[in-house]
Amino acid sequence: MRNYKEQGIVLHTVKYGESSLVVYMLTRERGRMTYMVGGLGKGKGNKGALLQPMFPVEFEGLETPKAEMHRLRDLRAAMTLRTVAFDARKSVIALFMAETLYRLVRETEPNAPLFDFLWEGVRALEAMERGTANFHLWFLVRLSAFLGFYPGNEYVDGGWFDIVEGLFVRRAPSHRLALAPQNAALLATMMVYPADELHTVALSGSRRSEFLSGMLAYFSYHLDQTDNIRSVQILREIF
Repeated sequence: MRNYKEQGIVLHTVKYGESSLVVYMLTRERGRMTYMVGGLGKGKGNKGALLQPMFPVEFEGLETPKAEMHRLRDLRAAMTLRTVAFDARKSVIALFMAETLYRLVRETEPNAPLFDFLWEGVRALEAMERGTANFHLWFLVRLSAFLGFYPGNEYVDGGWFDIVEGLFVRRAPSHRLALAPQNAALLATMMVYPADELHTVALSGSRRSEFLSGMLAYFSYHLDQTDNIRSVQILREIF
């Protein structure tokens, strides 16, 4: 057996037996990993409370020969999350982020830039006092950079965004798989605005929903893995 120290971000959990969980996690040094966590509800503390979507944690991993999953122990919070844990709007965004990553990020190789983006993204969501309703849109736009299909050129004023080519263009492409000018402009805004300025982007619920649909179409074209993200409907209802 070999143990190691690690940092991770919780993506998904599945109950196993009476007091265990299978935990899918994105880790700093090992990429996507699956852990078995036992002893939930026993002894001091509640490890299950730390294994919520997008919670950053520190822990000790235990690698056992011939075992399919590593075991996880000495689990602790890596940062204090009060609003993400108890604010319903932020909790839904965290659920959406985690579900999106669970379905799209399959690599077992470490990806330090992606991990750091997510780690700081959770910190930014926790700190937000205004602009929360736009955070999931900003997240998708920025995430595309780490998944390999970030927009490949600068915004064209009044133009469209070609989903197939991943480029801003002056006219609607013939295949029509594109973001119309209003949403292309919003995409360009999300590419340059930091999270703490999202409150300055005024959007109606219908505009937000329309742009979300456009971004999911963009992700689906390039990855074909977004149809089953169940939290999308909850986002539409809340925001």
